[in-house]
Amino acid sequence: MPEDGPRHTLCGRLSGILVLTLILRGARMSRRVTLTSLSALFGLSLALSAPAANAALPQGSEAPNFTLPSTQNGRVKPYILRDALSKGPVVLYFYPAAFTKGCTAEANGFADAMPRFTALGATVIGVSMDGIDKLDDFSVSQIRGLFPLASDTDGKVARLYDAKMPMLDIAQRVTYVIAPSRRIIATISSETPANHIEKALAALQAFKSVTAENQKK
Repeated sequence: MPEDGPRHTLCGRLSGILVLTLILRGARMSRRVTLTSLSALFGLSLALSAPAANAALPQGSEAPNFTLPSTQNGRVKPYILRDALSKGPVVLYFYPAAFTKGCTAEANGFADAMPRFTALGATVIGVSMDGIDKLDDFSVSQIRGLFPLASDTDGKVARLYDAKMPMLDIAQRVTYVIAPSRRIIATISSETPANHIEKALAALQAFKSVTAENQKK
């Protein structure tokens, strides 16, 4: 299971266990615990522990513009989505936390695939709720400064894109492929990091083919 899945599931399980524990304490005090009530309480704890379904902006939606501090190979500057889209499609990917196993693997995968993204006329931007100093280190040490990483410490942009993890100050793993018109041409919310890269490339290739066909008409 990827590292963001366990963290979310663990949070839910702890919430369920806490509720169950508090109720049982009160029940023991009243000496009125029955098998029926225990069964109902156990069901409640399971419901609380179940991970919420990933929400994401659907394909065809308009991507909200945003400005965030970003870093690339030691250089910090504002990242403005509108400006990036003026140069071509953008692959915007949200991830839970820098330097965690799955997120590092995903970042390395995007870095390795940058020649393929560039060939399709696209740029990549990674967004997390990490601070800019941590991302600066992550950019230099893990992705060789091949694409920018943006810091969304208050989760405002993650919320705009339905990418914030409920009750936790981390983003969910969601990738958007955005056309220059700001139309979302692909939404990828698979929990497997490697899937995001290949699916984003496939969406860009399809977009390029359709655009070329339309230009011939």
